[in-house]
Amino acid sequence: MLIKFHISDYIIIVLYFGVVLLIGLKSGNTTNSKIDYLVASRRITLPAFVATLVSSFYGGILGVGEFTYRYGISSWFLNALPYYLFITLFAFFLASKIRKTKLLSIPEKLNSSYGKKVSVTGAILIILLVTPAPYLYMLGIIVQLFTGWDLWLVMLSILIISSLALFRGGFKSNVNINILEFFMMFAGFAIIIPFCISEIGSPVILLLNLPESHLNLTGNHSIQYLVVWFIIGAWALVDPTFHQRCYAAESEKTARKGILISLVFWFIFDFMTTLAGLYAFYYMKEIQNPVMSYPLLANIILPPVAKGFFFLGLIATIMSTFNSNLFISAVTFGNDILPGIRKINNKENSLSKIGIIITGVISFLLPVLMPSVVQIWYTVGSLTIPALLISVVSSYSEKFKVKNCFIFTSMLLSFSISLFSLIYGNIRALNGLPQYIAGIEPIYPGMLSGYTVYAAGLVYKYFNK
Repeated sequence: MLIKFHISDYIIIVLYFGVVLLIGLKSGNTTNSKIDYLVASRRITLPAFVATLVSSFYGGILGVGEFTYRYGISSWFLNALPYYLFITLFAFFLASKIRKTKLLSIPEKLNSSYGKKVSVTGAILIILLVTPAPYLYMLGIIVQLFTGWDLWLVMLSILIISSLALFRGGFKSNVNINILEFFMMFAGFAIIIPFCISEIGSPVILLLNLPESHLNLTGNHSIQYLVVWFIIGAWALVDPTFHQRCYAAESEKTARKGILISLVFWFIFDFMTTLAGLYAFYYMKEIQNPVMSYPLLANIILPPVAKGFFFLGLIATIMSTFNSNLFISAVTFGNDILPGIRKINNKENSLSKIGIIITGVISFLLPVLMPSVVQIWYTVGSLTIPALLISVVSSYSEKFKVKNCFIFTSMLLSFSISLFSLIYGNIRALNGLPQYIAGIEPIYPGMLSGYTVYAAGLVYKYFNK
């Protein structure tokens, strides 16, 4: 499928990529110090904090469109509400503590609380958690729609631009680019909603004509499925995007207040994306690939220039997360994993820069093996979040810390049992649907086993005070 673009639309997109590259190169790291390259010398102000956090934690825009098209407002109930709850907990109970540590990454915190083995294990899980692969894949799909280029060529071009933009300036480049993308993502949906109202009708028409399933908060999903998505909402507590920005904030107050303000912007953006998804379903029944619901809707109702800015909004929304995850993955690899395995000095951030190249190549290859964004999210979340959650959260409270051996065993057991259950279910799949043991989703046996070990650690601590 090829979407027809006017020359003005192409100019808008090309200018965006040019500005991204220019901002990245102009935000160069002048000191080459680790604290400057990784957390911008801890000088991120409140407006910059909000802009970079809001944009970088909302990259799955095509997945939101697909979910809303298929299941209606349950997309908000499953993919937004759980995150609001955990983000609020993060703001009040973790943000200030994270900033107060003056560390650089989650693995550094795990190392100071639980030692090297837990730190390296956590770093490996973080690499899986924030893989840039699904976002590069989504960017490739969108740009391919109006260029007609092969998908691999589109993804490679985007990867090169992003890598160059981040290579010299590090986190400072990332933040400055995110500020631009913050405005672009809101502008895109602020453009399409009025056109939907003008061309299709007011939102009242949706309430009167959409099927009951699309107006049902739960989307008629099973309780087990709903609970998994709510658990995955705990992603916010362990996501390095939040931790890194708290480490980089100019103060503890900035970190806490910035997260709460970000919640307001996410709520507004979720409202716009959900409304656009409902319009897409109402106006375009039975499209072959619902992941294309936003692009197809824009192609039908938007004139030139407006169409270019909307597609730019989609690209900027995904690009912001891709850039952030690419940088976090690179830093985790170069600053936490390699030095954790061997005594290698990350001199002048050379290992982190090498990490940009290595993680970029991996993110380029992974969509070839697993070409489904939702599948990547669900799989990665189910495997890594339970293992990371207990170690990261407990590391910030002396009351809930346990001996290193308990937390290390808990992490390994949680991950490995969830992985075994996932593989076993897919081997026995019927008609493309995994057949898990006793019909239980992989996240549950992993959590049960891992948290049982952690609970044993708490009991051991109580009786050995």
